[in-house]
Amino acid sequence: MMSDFKAGRRRDWGKAMGYCALILAGGILAGPSHSQNSKEKIMNLTSPSFSHNGTIPARHTCDGQNLSPPLSWSDLPAGTKSLVLIVDDPDAPDPTAPKTTWVHWLAYNLPPSIAGLAEGGGALPAGTLQGLNDWQRSGYGGPCPLIGTHRYFHKLYALDTLLPDLKTPTKATLEQALRGHVIDHAELVGRYQRKR
Repeated sequence: MMSDFKAGRRRDWGKAMGYCALILAGGILAGPSHSQNSKEKIMNLTSPSFSHNGTIPARHTCDGQNLSPPLSWSDLPAGTKSLVLIVDDPDAPDPTAPKTTWVHWLAYNLPPSIAGLAEGGGALPAGTLQGLNDWQRSGYGGPCPLIGTHRYFHKLYALDTLLPDLKTPTKATLEQALRGHVIDHAELVGRYQRKR
């Protein structure tokens, strides 16, 4: 009787191993596979005002008109329901000894039907909401570094949902809300140092 039991266990183990082999062969556990010839579109974020890692013109800073830079994006992934824009500076207050990330702009529920924002933001698209920057106000605040050359990260997130009204959220609150909903993202970095 014990030998029958052991034989049955061996048969069950053999079946299980066979199923695992079939699953792995079918790629079910391996995740999406991409052939070398596949040409996937990559979400893109650019500005006519500055190139990636280029210098941000003074008109977008506290030394000029403090206008938000024009931004353009393309190749949003299928299923995008809304966009989130976060602009921040991880080099504050001193890039040689950064202590905080300074938030310059938070905008969410941007519609995927638009392909960018005009200089100065203009009238934001209907339904777009904004969060609180580190000047404790909503809207854009331009670069105004105390010391050295700082990097300004313009981060665009494509979400699979429309976020609820978060009532002028902080960056932490906004990031918590978008967790688990990001399909893809793109990044544009600009640099700025004040001339004194």
